[in-house]
Amino acid sequence: MSAGKAEAANWNRVGEEIDALGCAVVGPVLSPKDCASLSAAYADDALFRSKVVMARHGYGRGEYKYFSYPLPQIVAELREALYPRLAAIANGWNEAMGKSERFPETHAEYLARCHAAGQTRPTPLLLQYGPGDYNCLHQDLYGELVFPLQVGILLSRPGEDFTGGEFVLTEQRPRMQSRVEVVPLAQGEGVVFPVHHRPVKGTRGVYRVTMRHGVSRLRSGRRHTLGIIFHDAK
Repeated sequence: MSAGKAEAANWNRVGEEIDALGCAVVGPVLSPKDCASLSAAYADDALFRSKVVMARHGYGRGEYKYFSYPLPQIVAELREALYPRLAAIANGWNEAMGKSERFPETHAEYLARCHAAGQTRPTPLLLQYGPGDYNCLHQDLYGELVFPLQVGILLSRPGEDFTGGEFVLTEQRPRMQSRVEVVPLAQGEGVVFPVHHRPVKGTRGVYRVTMRHGVSRLRSGRRHTLGIIFHDAK
């Protein structure tokens, strides 16, 4: 099961890599069969609450759809299984940055906070890219409450289903030039990365850097990705 694979990941390594590089690869957390099933689900509008065509909003080219509740079982299980591991990292970040907020142990408890704040719309999504499509650098902020980590899982086979379309992460450092990280993924693998900020240890203590992510231009084929965001939207 996907949730079992997520729980079996080396989370000590994941935490170390996120602290060092700003991202970490996990998995594979989905089987080729699960990836194909989710990719095919993109055509079923009944599963989704909304569709966004990126070019209409200046977001890039391509499109994505937000799932509606109830989420597909495999998506719900992944969201619930990944959250506790990431919450431990997120709480460590808040402590390092002197923030008093702490995230609860279960995703159900965190969703209750979101819903109490009026953030009730589900945010897991499927993204679809074709030749020439790309996703501009951005942050996935949907309300006042923001869980600081998210996961993108590649559903397509690089080099077979598509070429190009690399996941890109940028880090904007104070009084320094921005740093870029390109993350190669295999089918079924996930990348864990910050939603908007992360702490970095410097010579004068811990400081906060701004993160953005996107996808480079697809050169051929079709690319599907599952995005798992842990806070809901207003």
